[in-house]
Amino acid sequence: MIDNGSPGRWNGWPRAAASMAVFRDGQVLLVERGKGPRRGIWSLPGGHVEPGETAREAAVRELLEETSVTADFGGLVDVHDVIYRDDAGALTVHYVLTVYWGRWRGGEPSAGSDSADARFVPLPEIGRYPLTPGAAALIRRAASLGGG
Repeated sequence: MIDNGSPGRWNGWPRAAASMAVFRDGQVLLVERGKGPRRGIWSLPGGHVEPGETAREAAVRELLEETSVTADFGGLVDVHDVIYRDDAGALTVHYVLTVYWGRWRGGEPSAGSDSADARFVPLPEIGRYPLTPGAAALIRRAASLGGG
């Protein structure tokens, strides 16, 4: 149970999420968030795990929904916590994000779902994009595992 300041009250966090680092010819697939407080920030395609869905299934579904791209599954990169607090220190967001990697199979990036843009970016150029916290390290780790 998570305490939101009142004993015995659960505020709905953490939530399960999944994402996938997809590689093609020395490039990684990135999406620009099109909604919410992270709008304009780039990250790996991903999102919520739906009830009855595995994290791996969610990563594959979100990849297709957000980018129109399919990938051959490579493996697990890491389990990453995304935690944000407001100025008073209260928890506002906590996702437990399962991050996978894969290799491009088909489709060309096209923004869909809640994405404003989707594109393959050369690995040396990811630093030019405003990325979500931890994304660059996860991408580098995924590349070292055989993705890039």
